[in-house]
Amino acid sequence: MVAQAAAGSADDWWIIGSAAVALHCGRTEQVKDVDLLMSARDADRFLRCVGVEPRRGTRDDRFRSVVFGTWVQPPVSVEAFGGFEVVIDGMWCEVTLTTRESVTIGGAKVYVPKREELVRLLRAFGRPKDLNRAKLLSG
Repeated sequence: MVAQAAAGSADDWWIIGSAAVALHCGRTEQVKDVDLLMSARDADRFLRCVGVEPRRGTRDDRFRSVVFGTWVQPPVSVEAFGGFEVVIDGMWCEVTLTTRESVTIGGAKVYVPKREELVRLLRAFGRPKDLNRAKLLSG
């Protein structure tokens, strides 16, 4: 469902977080949602395409996005975010990825960062669950 809805994206997009770990190694703790990293314009388009009103400027103490929304129709909800930033050493840093691998699932292609880049991203997130995911990929 994600691949189909993201097909019209102008920019590259990735699945990150626990779903990406599962796609890389087939094991992780329960995948509660699919984290979809996109450009702000593509996240806005994606969310509108699936019938979700995009939220602007969402944030918490650790993460913020220019565009954010949750698509709950799929069996596992999809959180799409564009213009995504994380706090690293007290500074807001834009999350940018440089690697992209396709994974075929259910006959459709989705994209994840290469394993090494995903490990670096998870470590940068710094939460215990992300550090555990990084260990799964590293070991």
